[in-house]
Amino acid sequence: MKVSARVKDEWLQIPCRDGTNTVRWLGEEAWRKYQKLLLGIKIDEDDIINVIQEVRKTRGGALLDPDDVIVEVLDNDDFVNIVLTTDTQVNVGAIPDELKHVLEPVNSSPSNFLPAENYVFVDGSNLTTELLVNLGNGDFKIKLSKEAINNVMKSRSLVETFLEENRNVYGVTTGIGSFHSVYIPPEKLNDLQQNLIRSHAAGVGNPLSPARTRMLLALRINVLAKGYSGISLNTLQGLIDAFNASCLSWVPEQGSVGASGDLAPLAHLALGIMGEGKMWSPKTGWGEAREVLKLNGLKPLVLGPKEGVALVNGTQLITSIGAEAVERAQRIAKQADVVAALTLEVLKGTSRAFDSDVQKIRPHKGQIAVAQRLRALLHSDTYPSEIAESHRFCNRVQDAYTLRCCPQVHGIVHDTIEFVQQIIRTEMNSGTDNPIVFADRGEIISAGNFHGEYPAKVLDFLSIAVHELASMSEKRTERLVNPALSGLPAYLVEDGGINSGFMIAHCTAAALVSENKVICHPSSVDSMSTSAGQEDHVSMGCFAARKALQVLENVEHVIAIELLAACQAIEFLRPLRTTVPLEDVYATVRNVVKPWDKDRFMAPEIESVKKLLVENKIWNAVRHHMMFYHAPEEQETRVFSPTTTSLREERARPRSNTRGALKRKSCD
Repeated sequence: MKVSARVKDEWLQIPCRDGTNTVRWLGEEAWRKYQKLLLGIKIDEDDIINVIQEVRKTRGGALLDPDDVIVEVLDNDDFVNIVLTTDTQVNVGAIPDELKHVLEPVNSSPSNFLPAENYVFVDGSNLTTELLVNLGNGDFKIKLSKEAINNVMKSRSLVETFLEENRNVYGVTTGIGSFHSVYIPPEKLNDLQQNLIRSHAAGVGNPLSPARTRMLLALRINVLAKGYSGISLNTLQGLIDAFNASCLSWVPEQGSVGASGDLAPLAHLALGIMGEGKMWSPKTGWGEAREVLKLNGLKPLVLGPKEGVALVNGTQLITSIGAEAVERAQRIAKQADVVAALTLEVLKGTSRAFDSDVQKIRPHKGQIAVAQRLRALLHSDTYPSEIAESHRFCNRVQDAYTLRCCPQVHGIVHDTIEFVQQIIRTEMNSGTDNPIVFADRGEIISAGNFHGEYPAKVLDFLSIAVHELASMSEKRTERLVNPALSGLPAYLVEDGGINSGFMIAHCTAAALVSENKVICHPSSVDSMSTSAGQEDHVSMGCFAARKALQVLENVEHVIAIELLAACQAIEFLRPLRTTVPLEDVYATVRNVVKPWDKDRFMAPEIESVKKLLVENKIWNAVRHHMMFYHAPEEQETRVFSPTTTSLREERARPRSNTRGALKRKSCD
């Protein structure tokens, strides 16, 4: 067993034999080796006393107990930092202390970011939003297809031909932006590209997480692989090597106006791979980029003509964040349908508003799909519900809009998500450089494919659409906790007054919905003139993408609160049972959150149910039931309901022995 230890910014490999020595021994042995190899000093045992302040795992920063056995707390080839009593800090640059742990992969083990064994071949045209998210999560390495290699080499050859002929090419032999008319002499061309990265790396704010940085890097590789950028194969392979090792630059979130590309974020991405600035890897944690690359067996990139421009022009930050937003939106939208069905069930609503003929005369795709899902989940001959049967002959002739109009409101959300996904996927596989190299035509054209208006606009649309899921959900939660509307105990808890139940959980949902109303204001309606008026219309797409994720985070929490409340409401309807698919939803929630019999700490339980939604477990609980319901085709069940007036069903109504009046009872 061996461990790599950092002492005063030097990395030393420490053989640990069978790993049965202690962490204290490891720290002392690293200090001995440092003195011997770096200072030429052989130290005695007495000289080591009180020298070692602490030993921390480099990945995650976990503090190790000096008395622990090495093999029990470290893996073979693990990395540790040895902090001496004379040290002031570990050399990780200017990373604020409060961010060092937050910036590690939060929702999964850092081992997920170690290189995977499976490869994806990229060629600039085959990425999907789902695949990009999987690449971000560390599921695959990247290789170039043969076609991509040929295209990259052809475009680079044209750039080199123009360089030999001393042609005037924007960003290659001229400055950039408002310096487009400044000629750069041949001996300064490499300096131009290096300086471009350094000067453009001017972003601010919190950095992207490792997963989002991987997505950004993977998407940039995909665009370069199209062969319209003029980058060299060696430089592109350097990006791929960094991706495959998860050597991920510090990329601040803020600084892009979404035209001329996401210049600042993409410059930060390239800067780290050039060996400058800060970088994270699963082996080393955060450190100086040159050091992290070295410890992963990589060399810093040295950029040639055109390559700096090729690395920063494009909409990849907008689009990679947008891809994550689309995937999360798809998941929460489908599960919002499921949660709405459960709430309708416990509020004793009817499924008759979801009749297929109602949808056919207003045949929007999303509306039809939502109604189909609701019919599959609610009372039917296939999946009967005791709860539904218990109030079948009640006197309620209409349900509230947030129950009755789910197909109409949720439907447009689904249709919008599908539209946004189509635009984002096209953008993911588009050439967005400037200038663009057309090797087959022998031309390099300065144009505007870097402008982010397409992804900016649709991500604003996405925020506005998905927000409505939370708006509907919060109102349904209000109906669940209000005894005047639900007929259930106030705030869904016994001994009200002593217990407050879901009172403040509903307030939280209301607060998040209110936040979303502000966040949903479109950023893409704004534009600021930049680069001395040369870039006089920009998309502001980066903020459109970032706030889409904020909206989704809030929506996920609001739906989680409704789901918790709906499951709690079922407790007051027992021993009656709902349909098989909705009972499986209830069971999935009860696997992580038990029923409420009295007040307890609620915030962790909201997070636990939100995690179920993020991991798509609510959808997975019902998906096979819906497939069975619709196979080979739906046999629609149309039961009597007071919301429907029908000659055919008149005979099915139960009548009293006096005056033939309809037996009515409350839905309460």
